[in-house]
Amino acid sequence: MSLRFDLASFEFNASAITPTASRSRRFIILALNTNYTCEQLLCDSAGVVLVISEAEVNALPLTLASEHFLGQLNDEDLWARVVTVADAPPGHQWFGLRSQLELVSPEAFQLAGRALQIARWFYDHRFCGRCGQATVQDTFDFARVCQGCALRFYPRISPCMIVLVTRGDEILLAHHHRASRVMYTTLAGFVEAGEGVEDCIRREVREEVGVEVGRLHYFRSQPWPFPGQLMLGFFAEYEAGVIAIDPTEIIDAKWFRYDELPQVPATATVAGQLIAHYVGLRRAINHKQ
Repeated sequence: MSLRFDLASFEFNASAITPTASRSRRFIILALNTNYTCEQLLCDSAGVVLVISEAEVNALPLTLASEHFLGQLNDEDLWARVVTVADAPPGHQWFGLRSQLELVSPEAFQLAGRALQIARWFYDHRFCGRCGQATVQDTFDFARVCQGCALRFYPRISPCMIVLVTRGDEILLAHHHRASRVMYTTLAGFVEAGEGVEDCIRREVREEVGVEVGRLHYFRSQPWPFPGQLMLGFFAEYEAGVIAIDPTEIIDAKWFRYDELPQVPATATVAGQLIAHYVGLRRAINHKQ
């Protein structure tokens, strides 16, 4: 059985220090492919990611590859257990993290994302990228340390901006080439070396849709483990220009009135939250008029 997260009692505290005392443990199970990639989570028959006890995981016919301490979950130690890829045990399924977006709470989604990111970091840095020697686990930190040149490797976190451009009752949404289905969403982009996030917003909006934005308002952030982004959400007020898309990135971009929206992302994503928040603001403003 999967642990169904109760938001009233859900509490997770991340930690890099592996506990020395043996306590009750729960596990998120990940599959290790032959090329040392970790992309799939063990899920129950309903497709929901499993967070299971040590007795339950030991009863499954899976071969252990590695284990990684993640932190404390509701006064239990939470671990990621990586197993060599195999057919899912009866009553179980292997699914990628994206499948969980609309099935579990945002907290549970981030928990599964943390497990994947830690496992990927471990296998991506088995050897030093500078001198090629093997790395070892640091005893006090989430770091792999080269035994030759002492270079340290931490889990990768890449800052990205995600922005909703607004113009009164209208919002600017785009259909991206990378989308797996027809959906209009916010604009996003990676922060470049030497660039502030505000500069990134103005550059990316200009490059992708050809318009200029003025005032920026920070909204919230979201870990986005595909594979290791931190999405920094903003609103940006339209200032000037006519939409001119970058065809290498964007299929289409349009202004949409807040109450006449196309298919947009789920509110489990910060893109969906940006849109929903602004729609709520415009409804409240127009209701008073």
